[in-house]
Amino acid sequence: MSFIEVDHTQVDQRLDNFLLKTLKTVPKTRVYRIIRKGEVRVNKKRCKPEYKLKMGDIVRVPPFRIDQTHDAGSYIAPALIESVEKTILFENKHLILINKPSGLAVHSGSGINYGVIDIMRRLRPDTEIELAHRLDRDTSGCLLLAKHRQSLLAMQRCFLDNTLTKTYLAIVKGCWLQNKKEISVALKKITLPNGERRVLVDPAGQSALTKIIECQQKKDYSILTIQLMTGRTHQIRVHCQSQGHELIGDTKYGDIEFNKTMKKKGVKRLMLHASRLELPRTEFSDEIVINAETPSIFNQLINKLR
Repeated sequence: MSFIEVDHTQVDQRLDNFLLKTLKTVPKTRVYRIIRKGEVRVNKKRCKPEYKLKMGDIVRVPPFRIDQTHDAGSYIAPALIESVEKTILFENKHLILINKPSGLAVHSGSGINYGVIDIMRRLRPDTEIELAHRLDRDTSGCLLLAKHRQSLLAMQRCFLDNTLTKTYLAIVKGCWLQNKKEISVALKKITLPNGERRVLVDPAGQSALTKIIECQQKKDYSILTIQLMTGRTHQIRVHCQSQGHELIGDTKYGDIEFNKTMKKKGVKRLMLHASRLELPRTEFSDEIVINAETPSIFNQLINKLR
C-alpha cells in the first residue's frame, strides 16, 4: 500500500487524472475500477473520479500486479488520432486549441473508453496535457487544452474572471424573442435513480448567466449567437429549455417530437457549436481570436429561406 500527499502542483487535479499520471503503465480501465471499488481512498474516504484534490490530501493507492496484456479499452484507432490532429487550430509551447468534432467525448467515463484528452496525450506523449474546460460530447467547436500545470491554472483563472470569451452558435426550436438578451436562472445538478446526471432550474442552485448576442429568426427555429458568462454544466441547453426554446437535436433536454421532425430534414446532431474563443494576453499566449469553422448542417439551416 502506498500513500501520496498532494502538493501545490497537484491541487485541483481530478482524482482520476492524478492516478492516470501517477500510474502511467496501468490500463485506464483498471484505474477507474479501483476508484469505483473504493480501493483508492482520499483521507481514508471513498471518492469519485471527478473529486478535485486539495493541498495536503493523502491518497491511498493499493498494491496490485500490472497485467501486461493488451487492454482493449485503451485502443484508439490510428485513423481517429490522425483526424483529431487535423482539427488543431492553434498551438504553442503552452496551449493547444482544437475544433472538437460532435460525438467525441472530451474524456473517458461510464461506457466511454477514451476521449479528446486521451487522443491528445497520444499525439503529444512528452507533454502533460490537461483540459482547460469541457464541452459536452455532442457539442462541436473550440476546445482549449493546456500543456503544463502553470498554463492550465492560468487559463482556468481566465475562464473564471471572464477575460477569456467563449462564443457559441445554437439553433433552437421556435421564434426567439428579439428583446430576450439574458438568461440568469440558477442551475442545480441532480442524479436520477438510474444514475443519469441532469441539470435543473432551481433557485437554490448555482448562479448562471447566458447572454444572447444575436438572433436570426426562421419559420420554425431561431439561430442564436451566445456568450457564456458562467460555465455551468449543460448551461446553454438548460437555459434555452427554460425559455421554451429547446436546442434542436438535444436528446436530454430537447423536444422529442420536434427533434423527429428536424431529423427527417437531415438534422442528426445537437445544434450547439463553440464557434469562437478569444484568449487574453498572458505569459502563455498573445491576445488571439480563434474561430472554429461552422459545420455544414448549421450553414444549411442558417442559409435556408424562411
